[in-house]
Amino acid sequence: LGWWLAGLLMYVSIVGIPFGRSCFEIGTFAFLPFGREAVRRDELTGGGDVGTSPLGTLGNVLWFLLCGWWLALGHLATAAALIVTIIGIPFGIQHVKIAALTLTPIGRTVVREEVADAARR
Repeated sequence: LGWWLAGLLMYVSIVGIPFGRSCFEIGTFAFLPFGREAVRRDELTGGGDVGTSPLGTLGNVLWFLLCGWWLALGHLATAAALIVTIIGIPFGIQHVKIAALTLTPIGRTVVREEVADAARR
């Protein structure tokens, strides 16, 4: 829910809309992580958009510098705490996947693993 709240706050300004969309993607991934994977939208659709353009790269650099790295560290710390317990191992693995997404989320979308595999072929 925190990711979705952050997304709503980002949508308040026009400049924050790409960041807000990424927050919603990460929030959805956090709620439904099993059997899903984050992929680049241009790999999925075969065409580019603003998020996969150089402007999206600039947005990812800003995201990484301002909040991406510490959000990823938070997810990695949560993953480490979960992996210590046997029952938490699958959840810890999912937090590692979410941490990778939080580093550079702009231009990525979350899809089922079958769709991601088909897009890579």
